[in-house]
Amino acid sequence: MSNQAQVRDFLDRSVRAMDGDKIGTVTDVYLDEDTDQPEWLAVSTGMFGTKISFVPLAGASFDNDGNVVVPHAKSAVKDAPRAEADGRLSEDEERDLYTHYGRPYMSDRALQPRTASDSAGEPVADPDANASMLRSEEELSIDKHSRETGRVKLRKWVETDNVQVTVPVERQMARVVRESVTDTDATGLDQFVEGEEEIVLSEEVVDVSKNVVARERVSLKTETVTDQVAVDESVRKERIEIDGDAVGADTVTGESDRR
Repeated sequence: MSNQAQVRDFLDRSVRAMDGDKIGTVTDVYLDEDTDQPEWLAVSTGMFGTKISFVPLAGASFDNDGNVVVPHAKSAVKDAPRAEADGRLSEDEERDLYTHYGRPYMSDRALQPRTASDSAGEPVADPDANASMLRSEEELSIDKHSRETGRVKLRKWVETDNVQVTVPVERQMARVVRESVTDTDATGLDQFVEGEEEIVLSEEVVDVSKNVVARERVSLKTETVTDQVAVDESVRKERIEIDGDAVGADTVTGESDRR
């Protein structure tokens, strides 16, 4: 299989750790400038795929679902040293990445730009020749709008409850009191006399009345809470493949040498 075929086989595939955790999606494959073999996977990570992390291709394989499985934990990829995804890894960037993933680093394995050969007998390229293509891709445009999710009403009605209370009331009772009289009290009594005496008895009676009193005020007010909504959407992007001999590195920062 050619190097370009290998690169195309990895592009846009999901990358998963050995335990099945999804790490991200392959956006580019970086080749070793000495061996011209695929060396690093550039993987888009983060909620919106805005971060690029580099993962060694060594030890990677495909599972039954076509995902790229790498022998590294998701946390290891997340904590990998940051490198600019500008189509080329500098010697320092690659050294840091090798150290992070616990692999021995040799300076002659650094990704270096190459130039066309000017050997005798071979055609020399026209220094003024150039060719270009415009590469486009989709970006997510996220907006928000309000929609009705429900209505809340305050409704009041009258219920009847039975109230039982105990009220103390007083009432008068007649009690017979008998006393002995003295001779002084009986002075002048020499005959029988008929007559009667009376007293008025009274009692308290419970009078019940009702009146309306305000107890509490119940109101409806709106408040705003913030939820986090994850957006998972597919976007399309164009790829430009460079196919030919003596292809050097980018002369300016960009994506034209990314494969």
